[in-house]
Amino acid sequence: MQNTLDPYDAVLLLSFGGPEAPEEVMPFLRRVTAGRGIPDERLEQVGEHYHHFGGRSPINDQNRALIAALRAELDAREIELPVLWGNRNSPPFLDDALREAHASGHRRLLVITTSAYSCYSSCRQYRENLADAAATVGEEGIELQIDKVGPYAPRPRFAEANLGRVVDAMRALDGAPDDEVALLFVTHSIPMAMDETSGPGDGEGHLYQRQHLALASAISEEAGRILGRDITGELVFCSRSGPPSQPWLEPDVNDRIEELAAAGTKTVVVAPIGFVSDHMEVVYDLDTEAKETADRVGVELVRVPTVGTDRRFVSDLVDALIERAAEARGEGVPDYEGRRPSVCEPGCCPNLRQARPALCGRD
Repeated sequence: MQNTLDPYDAVLLLSFGGPEAPEEVMPFLRRVTAGRGIPDERLEQVGEHYHHFGGRSPINDQNRALIAALRAELDAREIELPVLWGNRNSPPFLDDALREAHASGHRRLLVITTSAYSCYSSCRQYRENLADAAATVGEEGIELQIDKVGPYAPRPRFAEANLGRVVDAMRALDGAPDDEVALLFVTHSIPMAMDETSGPGDGEGHLYQRQHLALASAISEEAGRILGRDITGELVFCSRSGPPSQPWLEPDVNDRIEELAAAGTKTVVVAPIGFVSDHMEVVYDLDTEAKETADRVGVELVRVPTVGTDRRFVSDLVDALIERAAEARGEGVPDYEGRRPSVCEPGCCPNLRQARPALCGRD
């Protein structure tokens, strides 16, 4: 495999975004929920999560750190392509990133997102964002060719990076009996209908949940072997935001902590494998709310860090970029269990509200 990203001339990190000052919180939340008819009174309640941290989400600083880490890894491999940055819901906005790319002379971009899994909100919605932004700048005469790295949660080194975090956190529990320790793998809850339709249109569905379960199982097995412990992890969810009438994936992490405490668990280890950085769903939902639940029911909460800028994770992202470039050149790429295509199949992770154009797919 060539150590190059030809035919691409720039990399674009695409992320969710977040406010960086108190006055940005409500405009940010309105953009996130646009078209859903959610009143400002409800948004103000959600906004308190951000005001709890001074009105500033951690996510943008974490993306800056990730870009710096990617830059360092690319430099180490003598790959000189620039790494640009665009957000879905806050500056730097995606359409501005495309304008910046074009003004700098770039014409073919390779996109990688900060969402690792397969479902509408973590994959197709970003593809819709790319289509919207490309159409917006297209009206200004800006034409770009845009490809995307596929969901990378099934990549073996993504598992390796998360495994390392879990093992490091659990080494401090050597004196605790196995039957008094619970390992919870945490991810963002989504509507059950979104999970049911995650994956290709002719597939079995539930790909979002299946990817998490596969990763959790692999980490549990290998961590148990490394630590010499009997570890059986389980998948739980956080950040539910839909109406009570709409079924979302369960159990909620707080409910499960309460159940474990009642069953005699003394220590709960929470590993947020559904997230790649310690942003708001981690620092508020886990470090604040779940910690309060654990304190109330009398169990110790040990929070595993996300992969963040772990060298294994960053190196794997660059490997993914290189493999996508090889694919674009018509060359073979490594295969591994659960590998997802870079160009999504027809009907993959559909938008259940309305049909909208999306780039980087076959439909």
